[in-house]
Amino acid sequence: MPLALLALAVAAFGIGTTEFVMMGLLPNVADDLGTSVPTAGYLVSGYAIGVVVGAPLLTALGSRVPRKAMLIWLMALFTVGNLASAVAPNFGLLLAGRVLAGLPHGAFFGVGSVVAARLVAEGRQARAVATMFLGLTVANIVGVPFGTLLGQQLGWRATFLVVTAIGVLAMAALAALVPQMAPDAQAGLGRELRALRDRQVLLGLLTAVFGFAGVFAVYSYLASMMTEVTGFAESSVTVVLALFGTGMTLGALVAGPLTDRALRPTLYGSLTALAVVLVAFHFTVQVKWAALATVVVLGAVGFMTTTPLQMLVMNKARHAPTLAAASNHSAFNLANAGGAWLGGVAIAAGWGWTSPTLVGAALALTGLAIAVTAGLLDRGAPGDGSRVVAVGQGVDHTSDAGPDHGAVAAGASTARAGADGSR
Repeated sequence: MPLALLALAVAAFGIGTTEFVMMGLLPNVADDLGTSVPTAGYLVSGYAIGVVVGAPLLTALGSRVPRKAMLIWLMALFTVGNLASAVAPNFGLLLAGRVLAGLPHGAFFGVGSVVAARLVAEGRQARAVATMFLGLTVANIVGVPFGTLLGQQLGWRATFLVVTAIGVLAMAALAALVPQMAPDAQAGLGRELRALRDRQVLLGLLTAVFGFAGVFAVYSYLASMMTEVTGFAESSVTVVLALFGTGMTLGALVAGPLTDRALRPTLYGSLTALAVVLVAFHFTVQVKWAALATVVVLGAVGFMTTTPLQMLVMNKARHAPTLAAASNHSAFNLANAGGAWLGGVAIAAGWGWTSPTLVGAALALTGLAIAVTAGLLDRGAPGDGSRVVAVGQGVDHTSDAGPDHGAVAAGASTARAGADGSR
């Protein structure tokens, strides 16, 4: 794998840490700034709003910017947002910093996914995208627990200063390892918008909204389920979340090769498995060892959906995939908010702490139904694999991209041959 993927994974690690660490720091922030924990919860929502708004907006504005420069500028904005959060003197400015840090999130993963796919040969593109996403999953194993502990010991501002430093490191890695890569000469906002309106792209985004909401219907209340139902102490919650992150990492490792081999079957299988595991969790949550085992499997099958969903929208928007890829992360964040809301509605209705598992299963099955419908409508259409057409286009093979430069060249020539053969 090209070393440039390491730079993308480091950036993804920083983004993943920032996104999720606030959940563990809410009590500390609330105490320090003199507000309530529910009010501090708007800091989580503010970041999600930044992602939903920033993904299409920044991607559209940067459609003509060279890909390497775009990645660096997005990480710069992310870094400034975290620094602003670290030094914010009051809640309002901290909220503004969180929104600012969230703005480049979706755009970075959208541009980064296209860049990752262009760095490798056909047949390895989903693995390349999954490698970038590994940074996001490792953040849930290492970054979030460490950031939470650091914030509890030295104050929440220290956590955001460390994430700021990770952002600077990621910018340096991107500058050193990612080759120069121009945007498609025919790319532009109009073409990106036309690709985004494709029926298969829209159905893919809708699948992400419903299917991934099944994960967050449960994940949002996982800590409470473990303490209120399973009987774990609050001090054990960090371990439970780390196990979920371990499952996410395993899911990302498996999803890449499977998606390269068979995109739609991987998507169907992961959504089906997600629904089954969520129903099983409704019962296993009563037993400690079974609950922990299910948490790992839930993280794995839940995150297995992300790579095929990302590759699906990129493939169906193949001639202008960046906006579609970025919008997929807006869809993931809508899934986050919608799943958490529906899970909360079930709990508030008096259905018990385990009710989000069944809500999540219903959402996963809805996502599966949309995905299968899209597949039936697309039956017989060309390009149903994980290939992103025009891979390697605009890569400067004279740049100093490290010892994996040959893989970039191979990816470019193979993809061009595939694109020519599909015409």
